[in-house]
Amino acid sequence: MADQPRRVPQIRPDCPLTNRHRLSRGGDRIANNALWRIVLVRMRYEERTRTYVERRTKEGLSKKEIIRCLKRYVARDVYHRLEGVDSL
Repeated sequence: MADQPRRVPQIRPDCPLTNRHRLSRGGDRIANNALWRIVLVRMRYEERTRTYVERRTKEGLSKKEIIRCLKRYVARDVYHRLEGVDSL
């Protein structure tokens, strides 16, 4: 059972017209702030991320939605990098 990911109950977003689910209202504010800063720096200086932002903007996503997508990508990347670390 330890190999399976832990299920987190989904919470409906505030607006009933959106088609996404928020995993949790709680969380680590410091970690969230770090992810937000990483995303903003990448959006400004990393060419690959700027290309992604342009493409997603043309698809009709708002800046807030693009940042949300990028934060999820960065969170997965950081998690996989820390997975191999024994202890901090």
